[in-house]
Amino acid sequence: MSLPAHSPLVYLVDDDDAVRDALALLLRSVGLRSEGFGDPQAFLDSLSPQSIGCVVLDIRMPGIGGLDVLTRLAEVCDLPVVMLTGHANVDLCRRAFKGGAMEFLQKPVDDDIFLDAVQAAVRSHIASRERQAVTQASVERLARLSGRERDVLERIVQGMGNKEIAREFELSPRTVETYRANVFAKLEADSLAQLIRQYAGLLDSPPP
Repeated sequence: MSLPAHSPLVYLVDDDDAVRDALALLLRSVGLRSEGFGDPQAFLDSLSPQSIGCVVLDIRMPGIGGLDVLTRLAEVCDLPVVMLTGHANVDLCRRAFKGGAMEFLQKPVDDDIFLDAVQAAVRSHIASRERQAVTQASVERLARLSGRERDVLERIVQGMGNKEIAREFELSPRTVETYRANVFAKLEADSLAQLIRQYAGLLDSPPP
């Protein structure tokens, strides 16, 4: 079965060839692409911050250990990480979660548990990237507003009516209506609820 190149990618980072091959086959059975690395440094060198998917990361490997890789990953990308180990203990588990791991599984890992963990990680990353895309689009639309239109937007989000806004800025209500219409048009908002939902948080930041 051929998988599309733009589909999510699962990075398998484990120095055990047999483990990587088995996990790759398992992932392919549910339609997930994977790429295996026996060398953690080679994985870090090849990683693209734009990748969508997750990382399956063994803790004990020669050279750079899994926990060190986890720390480096957090500095360069937002891929969720599923940790694997054949030597689980409370301290390792605690350190993995503290380092940002999404899941911690012990080898030999149950197929269903592994697939559930990876699929949950991939879904969470897709949802995160979709939220980022919506936020970025909102920021770009916000940059279209003039200073006065942004002022009006802030008052709309605060629940002020046209007459209140007009009094504050010593404008006519008709002028405020024009600014209000411009705000809705430039922000591509179909309703007041949509406007508030998308822009209330963004208004806390300075103008782009």
